[in-house]
Amino acid sequence: MSDGFLVARRRWRVVSAALPGLPQLLTGRWGTGWTVLLTWLGCLWVLTARYERVIGALGGAWDQSLALVTLVVSLIVAWTWSWRDVSGSDRPLGIGVSQWDLAARAFSKNHTAVAGLIVIIALYLVALLTPLLAPYDPAFQGNLITERYVGLSTVHPLGTDNYARDVLSRLLYGARISLAIGFVAVSISVTIGTLLGAVAGFMGGIVDGLIMRFVDIVISFPRLVLLITIIGLFGSSIFMIVAVLGLTLWPGTARIVRGEVLSLREREFIQAATVLGYSKRRIILRHLIPNALGPVIVAATLGIGNTIVLEAGLSFLGLGVQPPTPSWGTMVAVGRDDLLGAWWLSTFPGLAIVFTVLAFNLVGDGLRDALDPRLRT
Repeated sequence: MSDGFLVARRRWRVVSAALPGLPQLLTGRWGTGWTVLLTWLGCLWVLTARYERVIGALGGAWDQSLALVTLVVSLIVAWTWSWRDVSGSDRPLGIGVSQWDLAARAFSKNHTAVAGLIVIIALYLVALLTPLLAPYDPAFQGNLITERYVGLSTVHPLGTDNYARDVLSRLLYGARISLAIGFVAVSISVTIGTLLGAVAGFMGGIVDGLIMRFVDIVISFPRLVLLITIIGLFGSSIFMIVAVLGLTLWPGTARIVRGEVLSLREREFIQAATVLGYSKRRIILRHLIPNALGPVIVAATLGIGNTIVLEAGLSFLGLGVQPPTPSWGTMVAVGRDDLLGAWWLSTFPGLAIVFTVLAFNLVGDGLRDALDPRLRT
């Protein structure tokens, strides 16, 4: 390497150490730069503006401890990633670069998808840091005579509800419920669908027929009616909602994976693995599933947004998370009778649902384009 290149890299290291993400912004990498910079500045703001809460989180409740760990880990990861990024090798495109690297570079060029990813990262960080951010306890009730249906103010930035509870605090705590349910439920459904789809596509024959007929049976049931029936019979709880959503959303993933595996099992590397005597389990887990993850990742990203909407619909019908636990769906349901007099009760949780689902859809579309070599530019 030339002396000028080493001097430039040393300068970038100094800039990255002072302000992570700034070197990426100055070199035109807007997506990664803004993600790292906003994460770093946001966590620093929490650390300074909520210092007393940060100290109080030491040895506190589990959610406070989780928030403290998230804060520390986010600061370390943002600083370390920016430092390592500017210290990396100057490797030309196409030399030692994997398909995942090419997909990441293609994704970074899609500005709308990158914006959606920044929103998603911000949402999950806010949800994890809620105990340090929320101005009030979500169940705290103020004076019911003077503090009910208070509009937007400095004391209550998003107003109060019919029980004089702070809407902003409930919105932040509701994000934890909605985002967690969406993530966990989709993780369960993707795991089940990927395994069953891979087994059906690779084994073929009667195994494929039995699995796919079971998929057809599950799909044939009206999902909303099935969810309402199960929750009505066994009660409504966060665990039950996650289990029901996770166990009813997997057929679509199974069909996608089966189609990919049917194509992959005829490739030379799968035939070579079979000739070498590898077990079917090893071929499925180590060769087929990793090469079929592209469509699965896209389906999972889009599925989280759909799951959030579905959970909000159940909560709106009174079959989701039960009061006083806040969720975006229940908050919309509470404000439906006061849309004119107290518009903020339903507006802000409704907007939170819209922007969250939009962000996941934008990321899903960007991943679809980035993971398909035919659509890369």
